[in-house]
Amino acid sequence: MIRKPATQFLTAFILLGIGNAAFAHPGHDVSGLAVGLMHPFSGFDHMLAMVAVGLWAAQNGGRKIWLLPAAFMLMMAAGAKCALIYPFLPLIESGIAASVLVLGIVIALSLKLPARLSVAITALFGFLHGYAHGLEMFGAVEPEAYALGFLATTVALHLAGIVTGIATRVRFVHLPQTLGAVIAASGMWLLSTI
Repeated sequence: MIRKPATQFLTAFILLGIGNAAFAHPGHDVSGLAVGLMHPFSGFDHMLAMVAVGLWAAQNGGRKIWLLPAAFMLMMAAGAKCALIYPFLPLIESGIAASVLVLGIVIALSLKLPARLSVAITALFGFLHGYAHGLEMFGAVEPEAYALGFLATTVALHLAGIVTGIATRVRFVHLPQTLGAVIAASGMWLLSTI
């Protein structure tokens, strides 16, 4: 049986998510750049959200292609800093799972919201993900290098989503929406496990 590239990609994407179902945040060694670079890959909640931001940015096009990832990154850094100052915000895990669900839905439905609303949603989700990272940085050996690492990997995951969204515009028009549905389903599963 010959499979189409889109089917192979979707299958691999789903298997990646199922194979690494642990959240990316509870109690990890946060000493240095290498650990920071790998951290977003250690749990699929972060990985899916970051790729989803890129996919949504590519779907929207125009200036949102850089505005949405930039808002996520900026607020991710702010969230990490906030966690170091005030480490008591509740429901962060639920917010992160909800970010995966909501981003998946907006991609699956190809929603093109006003720029301010899109940036606000993305910024909120970036803050939540950054806050979770920041909570792990207490007592870290090299917290700045760790933060630089997870920010750099976030950029790479955003770019992966953007490239996927742009590359599929002609031949695989519905692939981003299908990926959005998979991401949304993953978000629902994450919420059910909290």
